[in-house]
Amino acid sequence: MDIVGALGREPPDRESLPRWVAPLPKFLENVAFRFVWVVVAINLLGTAFGFWYYRFQFQEVPVEMWPFVPDSPAATLLIALALAAWALGRSSDTLAALAFFGNVKLGLWTPYVLAVFHPQFLANSGPAMYAFLFVSHLAMVVQAFVLHRITDFPLKAVAVATAWYTVDLLMDYFVPVIGEVTHTSLPYADADPWFTTTVLQVAAAGAVALTVIPVFWTLGTHAETLRLDVVSDGAAGDNATGDGTTDDDGG
Repeated sequence: MDIVGALGREPPDRESLPRWVAPLPKFLENVAFRFVWVVVAINLLGTAFGFWYYRFQFQEVPVEMWPFVPDSPAATLLIALALAAWALGRSSDTLAALAFFGNVKLGLWTPYVLAVFHPQFLANSGPAMYAFLFVSHLAMVVQAFVLHRITDFPLKAVAVATAWYTVDLLMDYFVPVIGEVTHTSLPYADADPWFTTTVLQVAAAGAVALTVIPVFWTLGTHAETLRLDVVSDGAAGDNATGDGTTDDDGG
C-alpha cells in the first residue's frame, strides 16, 4: 500500500528562501506534506476542541459577533482548509495567507497571555490543561511555516488576511459593533490593574504586535521569492547570451 498516496502527496518544490522566512528544516516540511491528511485531521480535532472550549463564551456574546470569538479554532480550521485544498489540487493563496496570519498570531498570543497571567490560568485549568494549551498553540506557529511551499503570499492575499485580522482585532479589544469586546476570556477582569496598565491593555498590546508580525513575514516571503525569480531569470538570460556567443565564435 502506498502510505504517502493514502495520507498525503509528494511535497511541492522548495524555494531556496532564507532561514528567517523558512525556518523549518526541509525534511520536517516534507513530512507535513507527505502526511497532509493526518495534519488536516489533527487540526480539525483541534478546531472541534476549540469550539467546545469557547462554549460558555458563545453564550455571553450576541450571535452576530460569534465569528470574532473562536480565534484559535478558526485559525486551525483555516490551515486545515488550506492544506486540504492543496492536497486536492486546488491551492488558494488567500486561504494560505489567512491560515498563516491566524496560526502565527494566535499561536504566539495564547502562550503570551498564559505566561503573563499564569497564576490564575494555572489555578483555573490545572497543570495538564495549561501545558496542553501552551504547547499546542506553539505547534500552530510551527505548522504555519510550511505554507510557503504552497504560496508565495501575493499582495492581494496578504491584503485580505490583514484586513480580516485588523477587523478581528478591533472587535476583540477596541470597538465592538454589538455588545462587549470579543477577546478570549481572561482569568482576571479586563479592568484589573496589571503592570503599569490593565489586564485588557496587556492582552491587547500582545494582540496588536502579533497582528503586525505576520504582515512582515508574509511580505518578506513574497519579496524573497521575487528576488529568487529575478536571480533565476538573470542567470537564464546570461546562459542564453553565453550560448549565443559560443555559437557566433564557432561560426
